[in-house]
Amino acid sequence: MQLENSMTRPANLPTNPDFSSGPCAKRPGWSLSALSDALVGRSHRSKPGKAKLQEVINLSREVLGIPEDYRIGIVPGSDTGAIEMALWSMLGARGVDVLAWESFGKEWVTDITKQLKLADVNVYEAPYGEIPDLAKVDTNRDVVFTWNGTTSGVRVPNGDWISDSREGLTFCDATSAVFAMDLPWKKLDVITWSWQKVLGGEGAHGMLVLSPRAVERLTSFKPQRPLPKIFRLVKGTELIEGIFSGETINTPSMLAVEDALDGLKWAKSIGGLSQLIARSEANLKAISDWQQTSTWATFLASDPATRSSTSICLAVNDADFATWDSKKQAAFLKSLTGLVESEGAGLDIGSYRDAPAGLRIWGGGTVETSDIKLLLEWLDYAFSTSKSAVANS
Repeated sequence: MQLENSMTRPANLPTNPDFSSGPCAKRPGWSLSALSDALVGRSHRSKPGKAKLQEVINLSREVLGIPEDYRIGIVPGSDTGAIEMALWSMLGARGVDVLAWESFGKEWVTDITKQLKLADVNVYEAPYGEIPDLAKVDTNRDVVFTWNGTTSGVRVPNGDWISDSREGLTFCDATSAVFAMDLPWKKLDVITWSWQKVLGGEGAHGMLVLSPRAVERLTSFKPQRPLPKIFRLVKGTELIEGIFSGETINTPSMLAVEDALDGLKWAKSIGGLSQLIARSEANLKAISDWQQTSTWATFLASDPATRSSTSICLAVNDADFATWDSKKQAAFLKSLTGLVESEGAGLDIGSYRDAPAGLRIWGGGTVETSDIKLLLEWLDYAFSTSKSAVANS
């Protein structure tokens, strides 16, 4: 006997079906006309070019509330480039505690233990969906961690575990958290992110923020390893101040710079960080409300206190799905996400390649909650349709 899909096809589509976790959705109302003032064909080292780059720095400080004595720089290589610059330039002065609960955190573990080959390293790991015991972290050592696990949907609940009188530096990869979560800047010494995450900017550009304590480390500690030019933040014993005033190490895309400015100006126009956080939390709440009555979906992060409001990761909680082998599960999820995409209801919502099989929905502030709610209707429809297809195959 053939099983039929009893669900009615949803009538409405999201206005913006972009739910990718990077590059992320553009702000509401964005179009290419937003880049009409881009300084194309001009040197980034020209007076207007440096002014544009400095404006990105100034607006980032204003919107995020970054302390005035923290330096902000634009660096190459996206968030990866920014965090690598910091790790290679500053680690080794004291022992390191490194936390990992998803793929990017594990990459920093690899860099620290296999590439930098530091000897005094404590690694605290947790499986996808969980977070290490933060009480074990010794902030008199250097600490490296992601604030939000982009591939696991698990975030640090707060910064209470970081001592205000710490002796070590805290290195925070904040790429999926900044502009969506309230970061305790005074507890963080090195903070990095990329333009293509929460405000939906374009790729290849990273942001690096340094506390006065981090600057002191840079200018006093000389690592016993070669540093390529693209990683160098000091010359002799002096910080290269130009990096933090619009004089980038290499050539940035002035189109991407203009796009970053557009996102920052939009963020300021809607009320700044508080409104960005509120929009992101509303997206998480919409999914949480739906999940509570869902017959098949659950959060990968079991603890509500650590659930991300940006990279929202879901697992399939269905009795039949649980009995299938991994190949059949993968085929089912491919069918589900393929159906949603073919209908134009949601793009790029599959889980990260190294993460457990499931779904990942971006819920940052550039995403409208009304679009999230419409996507959820399509997920229910696609689940039912794909399950019927599997049952009849």
